[in-house]
Amino acid sequence: MKLKLLLGTLMFTAFTAKAQVPTIHENFDNFTIGNTTFPQFGWSAVVAPILSVPGPPPVSPRMIVAGTTNKAVQSYSGTNPTDSSYLISPQIQAPTGEKVLKFATTLVAPSPGTATIQVGLASNPADMSTFVPVGDPVNVTQIGVIQNISVNIPASSASYIVFKFTPTAVHTAVQIDDVVYDTVSSLGVSDKTYSKDDIKFTVNSDNTSLEFRGKDLKKIQIYSSVGQKVTEGKPNGQKFNISTLQTGIYYITMESIEGKIIQSKFIKK
Repeated sequence: MKLKLLLGTLMFTAFTAKAQVPTIHENFDNFTIGNTTFPQFGWSAVVAPILSVPGPPPVSPRMIVAGTTNKAVQSYSGTNPTDSSYLISPQIQAPTGEKVLKFATTLVAPSPGTATIQVGLASNPADMSTFVPVGDPVNVTQIGVIQNISVNIPASSASYIVFKFTPTAVHTAVQIDDVVYDTVSSLGVSDKTYSKDDIKFTVNSDNTSLEFRGKDLKKIQIYSSVGQKVTEGKPNGQKFNISTLQTGIYYITMESIEGKIIQSKFIKK
């Protein structure tokens, strides 16, 4: 008994002493396929409860690693049509507000309903009462249509990123993949970036537009300080209209005509 207790103590110490990661670049391709595979690689899950329903035996909600060489994580509602399940990241260094979370999501066939994904932060990976939402919920409504999501993670003392999946019907599955949590200057292995010297911009004197110099731009996306996309489109010549934006801090993603990306931020007064 003493030997077992000592071993348990050592294992607990090793677990709690595990280093917090500064960034995340996860495509889940090295994960073990199945619906009882969490925790693994520092990721964990809290799934919705089984509901007692009339008819055939109820099917429990699950957090599933699916795919072959290109794997992803799916939250499956089973016969619980409304309660949320959670996918929790490895422990990160306490966010200081300069990093962005990016991921891809889609609805999985033959889901009869839709789902939302709410990104948040938690201080305890086993207690989702500590979950604090970040940004607005993402509506996932189309089977097989990939949505690429970007959320700015604010400064916080919480040290776990959480994906909260909420279905609207039984037997609904929503999937995420290619999770990147990093600074805007280090977006991922497939992203191409310019130096800020290649594209310069300023807010004009009456705070109604952004004025650009340098490379020609194909597309602009602007996000609020909590990660909600507030506007996007093509610049009109060397200008982009921001007259409808309220005062505050905004993050901007600019894509050149060559397909290269640069991200920055600005203040509208």
